[in-house]
Amino acid sequence: MTDIFLASGVRTPFSKVDGALSAYDSVALSVPVVQAMQARLAPGAKPDFAVWGSVVPNLGWSNIAREIWLDAGLDPHVPAFSLVLACASSVTAAIAAGGMLNEGVRDLAVVGGVESMSRVQLGLKQKFSDWLRHFLQARSLGAKLDTFGDLSLKDVRLHIPAIVNRVSGMSMGEHMEITAKEWRIPRAAQDEWALKGHQRVTAAQARGFFDDLIIPVGEAKRDTIPRADTSLEKLARLPPAFDKTSGKGTLTAGNSSPVTDGAAAVWVATRTGLGRLAQATPYARLVDFEISSIDFHTEGLLMAPSYGIPRLFARNNLNYADIDLWEIHEAFAAQVLANVAALEDKEWVRRNTGIGRDFGPIPWDRVNPNGSSIALGHPFAATGARDLSQAIKELWAMPKGSRAVVSVCADGGQGVVALLERPEA
Repeated sequence: MTDIFLASGVRTPFSKVDGALSAYDSVALSVPVVQAMQARLAPGAKPDFAVWGSVVPNLGWSNIAREIWLDAGLDPHVPAFSLVLACASSVTAAIAAGGMLNEGVRDLAVVGGVESMSRVQLGLKQKFSDWLRHFLQARSLGAKLDTFGDLSLKDVRLHIPAIVNRVSGMSMGEHMEITAKEWRIPRAAQDEWALKGHQRVTAAQARGFFDDLIIPVGEAKRDTIPRADTSLEKLARLPPAFDKTSGKGTLTAGNSSPVTDGAAAVWVATRTGLGRLAQATPYARLVDFEISSIDFHTEGLLMAPSYGIPRLFARNNLNYADIDLWEIHEAFAAQVLANVAALEDKEWVRRNTGIGRDFGPIPWDRVNPNGSSIALGHPFAATGARDLSQAIKELWAMPKGSRAVVSVCADGGQGVVALLERPEA
């Protein structure tokens, strides 16, 4: 069986919507990332294929991976395809790429994701689009006039993409408010976790942790979202962002991840493929993974990781304390706290996953030591690659045999979890 390794890549700075990266669409934002990844290969080397994701659709392309690769001016003989699994797109792309590698046949892939929330394309509502197509196809003036009988004023509207679940019609934050109430996650705990994230990110920035993980794009040189001056008092003054009417809303702009622009990449390689990378590139072995899916009508839209992690741990005979690093994507502080509460509830785990083991408590001091999405930002499809590269660099500084878990929740009631190990160099 071929061992699969993930090696840290690079990303753009992350910036709030309509901020420092607002001039770049998703293709333009990704081009410097894949160019920088290519530049970090040995002379004459190239990946065997590329996988890229973007959650928000654009009518200008269908296979964004190939458009990025060609716009970057890279070898056109390298295949590139796209993959989308909401916020878990690029971590899923890494797992999928790993399944396609085979020592000595296909040894190296570059994977990643991007979101340009500043350049979201508006469209026509379906009925208006249908009418316009029929109008343009009509061959005579009379036939064109006849099409107006199929059109009403209420159909003449734009389709404006929104961050909502298609089935429920509710936003991620509205769903999470329900889960926060069910799990009794207090506002104070959410704000405390958000503050800790900003403190950890700004401390990491100060010591240069992100310097080799970020490439400049235009005038943007570093992440612009982290706040060194925030405090519990400032966070406590923010109003509820999603439940504004009940008087019980606890999710705010301060304890939720912001709408963000950014792109990120990571390497996926066999042992042979690692030889194509620059020698200093940190890497980790992909030991195992779990992709979980739940009924979000009854189980919580963003709770799937708490179903997948026990299965992953039971299969690998691990307890939570056996993990030296936890990188948990923070869509919301409440989402992290609720998932951990579920994982630590032995009866809940048994009832919902069928696993009767007690995995012990989560070691909170090992969770997101350099911050995560609340303070760094969350460009949907880029977050998984950012999480992986960050975790790999953190793990590389630990003793051989150390383990890390990367967990990303996703819209639709899904989640992806990867188990990594610091290998022998």
